Amino acid sequence: MTDSFDLLIRGGTVATPNGIAEGDVGVIGGKIAAIGSLGGAKAAEVFDAKGLHVLPGVIDSQCHFREPGNEHKEDLESGTRAAALGGVTGIFEMPNTFPPTTTREAMEDKLARAKGRMHCDYAFYIGATPANLGALAELERMPGVSGVKAFLGSSTGTLLLDHESDIAAMLRSGRRRVAVHSEDEDRLKARKHLAVSGDPRSHPVWRDAEAARMSTERVIRLARAAGRRLHVLHVTTADEIPLLAAAKDICTAETTPQHLTLAAPECYERLGTYAQMNPPIRDASHRAALWDAVNQGVIDVIGSDHAPHTRAEKDKVYPDTPSGMPGVQTLVTLLLDHVNAGRMTLERFIDLTSAGAARIFGIAGKGRIARGFDADFTIADLKARHTIENSWIASKCGWTPFDGMTTTGWALATIIRGRTVMRDRALVAPASGEPIRFTETLAPTP
Repeated sequence: MTDSFDLLIRGGTVATPNGIAEGDVGVIGGKIAAIGSLGGAKAAEVFDAKGLHVLPGVIDSQCHFREPGNEHKEDLESGTRAAALGGVTGIFEMPNTFPPTTTREAMEDKLARAKGRMHCDYAFYIGATPANLGALAELERMPGVSGVKAFLGSSTGTLLLDHESDIAAMLRSGRRRVAVHSEDEDRLKARKHLAVSGDPRSHPVWRDAEAARMSTERVIRLARAAGRRLHVLHVTTADEIPLLAAAKDICTAETTPQHLTLAAPECYERLGTYAQMNPPIRDASHRAALWDAVNQGVIDVIGSDHAPHTRAEKDKVYPDTPSGMPGVQTLVTLLLDHVNAGRMTLERFIDLTSAGAARIFGIAGKGRIARGFDADFTIADLKARHTIENSWIASKCGWTPFDGMTTTGWALATIIRGRTVMRDRALVAPASGEPIRFTETLAPTP
C-alpha cells in the first residue's frame, strides 16, 4: 500500500460497505486508493474531517436544467453550481428542453454545451416520442446517456407518449432501464375542468391519485410484457405502492424530498403556485404512505426533480402557471434533517442517494466508498444547523419552497474524483464535470 496520496481525508466518520466508522481515505488519480488507518501517510492535500461524516457522493437522478431553450430560468452551469453547493456530486438531466433531447444531434449538442461548464459529473436522458421509437435502442447507447425518459402524462415541455401502442413500442426498443413520468393523459384531460382558476389547492384534485395509479398499473403491465426494466419517477400516491411492491423484479421507484416534506392543503395555502409541481404534492396520508414505502424498501432512490421557473412565471394565475420547483441544492440538507428527526437512518439515506442510483442505472465506478471507485464524497456535518434562505439558492430562479426552514445536517464539502469543488458552502474550483459512465455502454479501450 502506498504511503503517499494526492488527497488524504483524515479522521472522518467514513461510510463504507463495511459499515460507518472513523477512518481515513486516500485518493490517487481521482480514485479511492486506500481506506483505514492511514496515520503515517503523506499527501499533496489533507482534508481534516474530524467530527464530520464522509459519505458516498450524492447522485441526483432527476434534474431539469432548462438548456437549451429556457436559459432565463436555468442552464447547465447554474444548475450544477447549485448541485455542488448542496453537496451533490453527480446528476442526471432531463430531455424536456427546447428543442427536446430526442435525436443524436440534440444529444451531441447538449454534451458539447456541458463540456467545461458543469460543476459536477453528469448524464443526460434521451426523450421518447412517437417519432423516435425506432431509434431509441441506438440513442440509449450513446456515451453520457443515462437511459430513456418518457412522459406518459403531459407536464412541462412538449414531450408526451400517451398511446398504449407507442408506450409498448418504446419498451420493446432497447435494453436499458426506462424512466417514466407516470400520469394518465386521458384522465388529466377529462379532469382539467377541476383546476379552479386562482386556487392551486385544486392541483391535486385535477391531477388526482387515480391518474397516477392508472398510469403506473398500465406501464408496469406493458413493461412486463416487453421484458423491460422500468423506473417510475416521483411516486406520489399511496395507491401506487402495492403495484410497485408487486413488481420489484422489473420495476424500481423514486420519490422526492418535496413529497416527503410538504403536504396539501397547507403547502398550497402557504406557498400558492410555488408548491405546484407534477405529479402534485398531496395530503398527509399520501406522504405517510411514501415514508412507509421508503422504510419498507419499495422506494429505491430519491431525486430532487429540480425544475425551476422564474417568479414572474409562478406569479401568474393558476392554472396558467408552470409546474415545478428547484430542489437539487436542498436535497441533501432536507434528507439529513429527516435522518436527524429519526424518519430514516443514515444508512438508508446513503442507499437512496448514491448506492441506489448506481445499482438501478448501472453507473460505473460510483455510488460507494470502496477501493477503485471514483473519489466522490459528500462530506457532511450532521449537527450543523442552518436556515435555508432564498439568498443561498444558486439556481437562476432565485427561490426555494423551503425558504425560512431550519434544517439540521448540511454538506460542508463536495469532492468529485478527488477534487474539492465546494468547501464551507462556497465553490472553490472551476467547473470540471465529466460524463458519468455506465456499465452497459462502456466505450471499448482504444
